[in-house]
Amino acid sequence: MKISWEYIAECLRQELADYGGLLHLFETQQRSLFDRDPETVLQLGIEIEGQARSLADCRGRREQAVAAYATACGRPANTSLRALLPDIEPAARPLVEALINEVNALLHRVRRTSRHNHTLLSRAVEVHQETLQQLRPNAFTKTYSPAGRLSVATAQGTSTLRAAG
Repeated sequence: MKISWEYIAECLRQELADYGGLLHLFETQQRSLFDRDPETVLQLGIEIEGQARSLADCRGRREQAVAAYATACGRPANTSLRALLPDIEPAARPLVEALINEVNALLHRVRRTSRHNHTLLSRAVEVHQETLQQLRPNAFTKTYSPAGRLSVATAQGTSTLRAAG
């Protein structure tokens, strides 16, 4: 099957849509974190995983299409799409280049937002653990790894409620 630049452009458009969807989910998750809505945060985490899988499939299709196009142009299969721009008809180059730039820009926004959400979630867990430790200090044990990282484990103590019998 001969791959055309039109098919690659369509793959890039789909990738843009998937990155946009992922970014939207991350931003919604961020709002839910600020609104202290744990059920929505959990549900969005599941949706984010699904969107990330869809995006990985989409990206894989695009990478296969680019590899096939490169081979058809007599170039190595691992040639980047940007390096293949001279092999695309002149009238289509600005479109393909704009799509490449947009995908890269969205990718960076998604990574930045993902890191931010990860930091927010990590901090929420830390605050939750600190609160539990203040309520039941004897129920937790702090240890340090050889790398100096703090680990908090729950103690395997007896239950505070006992059945009479």
